[in-house]
Amino acid sequence: MKSKIINKLAFLTLISSTLAISSFANGVKITPLGSHDGEFCSRDRAFVFEDPDGTRVLFDVGKTVAGANDPRLGKIDLVLLSGVHGDHIGDNRISKTGNGTCAKPQTEVSTLPNSNTAEIIVAKNAKSFLGGEMHKFMQAKVKAAGGNPKQVMPLRFGGERQIGGVKVAIVPVTHSNGVAGSFLNDDLSKSFDKDGLTAYVGPDNGYILTFSNGLVVYISGDSGITAEQDVTVRKFYNANLAIINAGGVYTSGPKEAAYSVNELIKPNAVIPSHTNEEATKNGKLLPNTKTAMFKNLVKDIPVYIPLSSVTMEFDKDAKCIKGCK
Repeated sequence: MKSKIINKLAFLTLISSTLAISSFANGVKITPLGSHDGEFCSRDRAFVFEDPDGTRVLFDVGKTVAGANDPRLGKIDLVLLSGVHGDHIGDNRISKTGNGTCAKPQTEVSTLPNSNTAEIIVAKNAKSFLGGEMHKFMQAKVKAAGGNPKQVMPLRFGGERQIGGVKVAIVPVTHSNGVAGSFLNDDLSKSFDKDGLTAYVGPDNGYILTFSNGLVVYISGDSGITAEQDVTVRKFYNANLAIINAGGVYTSGPKEAAYSVNELIKPNAVIPSHTNEEATKNGKLLPNTKTAMFKNLVKDIPVYIPLSSVTMEFDKDAKCIKGCK
């Protein structure tokens, strides 16, 4: 009897070890969801992350996800949002990929006043972790769109939540976070617009995603250069893959983003985002673009261009094992 128990325990230990090894051996899949398949375009913000255990996280749906029925979405377990500006929360959206041009995508479907984000949370029955006062704002939008406000949960600086094999934390960014009047009721909207104001819903969010294979991803949101990228992102979380904005004017430009990467974050790999331009043509990086400048300024770190609908896969050390350009 004792030997049977020992054998059973040994078998369970073997299975557990095999599953753990399998999880670490498999890569994290990262798929950009832009306006034009195979390109990196001016309004592209959205990414889907898939953990080796199948957990799927959608970040910043913005204008380039064609609503909840976008065939690229599939199952979504968690929706993250860096801030409530229209290009991130989604005040309007594409009806399908390929409409308009890469430089000026056609985002003809209005999602006001609820937002593309709220509609996808509801339709996918997904959870959402949001910082500051954004979670209260999104709870109201989710309820108005027919969902359960409890799908949206708070997550503030220094805290952590987990869904499936993915741990989620937020980190500070340097950016504003005002809600446009078009998301508010008419009376409130008119009052704010009269004085040139927006409703404030707490600070913008950057995110740290820690996956079950050990990969740690930093998503900068709309941040400028900040010491948090050194102290919190690098020294505390040890992020080894950075997805960083490089558009300029509204966020860090290519020079500033390259400084953050080279001197503060020091990841093993980086993906540019939010460059507000037609960065590629036929999947090839265009010279004399901000994206090309950023890539040239990054020192000794692989820079991978996020081509829409093209899945990249990364191991625990942020080495690209499939799909990178």
